[in-house]
Amino acid sequence: MRAVIQKVTHAAVDVADGTHRETVGKIGGGLMVLLGVGHGDSEADARYIADKIATLRIFEDENGKLNRSLHDTGGSVLLVSQFTLYADARSGRRPSFSAAARPEEAERLYQAVAGQLRSHGIDVATGRFQTHMQVSLCNDGPVTLLLDSAKQF
Repeated sequence: MRAVIQKVTHAAVDVADGTHRETVGKIGGGLMVLLGVGHGDSEADARYIADKIATLRIFEDENGKLNRSLHDTGGSVLLVSQFTLYADARSGRRPSFSAAARPEEAERLYQAVAGQLRSHGIDVATGRFQTHMQVSLCNDGPVTLLLDSAKQF
């Protein structure tokens, strides 16, 4: 499982259907998380990613040091599924997405990450799975991190 985590002052995700546009997820300060699920990912990967997101100390303390977590700040998470995190563009000009999990499995584990974050007491907004979305955010810092559950050991 892969996650791109960005510290944000605000973030939102919209879906558009012809002329109708709807905001389906929106947060103030916290973390914007793009989440990709790969073949072979499991509930253990979902727990690892959620626990890391919940406890990463990437918010400033009173001394300006990155020493506070979402728990400390009361920040929220905007979680958006992004299978393209498993793109392989090593050969040719069109990336392959064969390493991404099948949609049914990816959605189950995406929802598991959202549930795990909520079990940490974190307010979680989400995108809409398997939908073309438009994400807007203000990256704060900027602070952007990459997590990969395959690299946890």
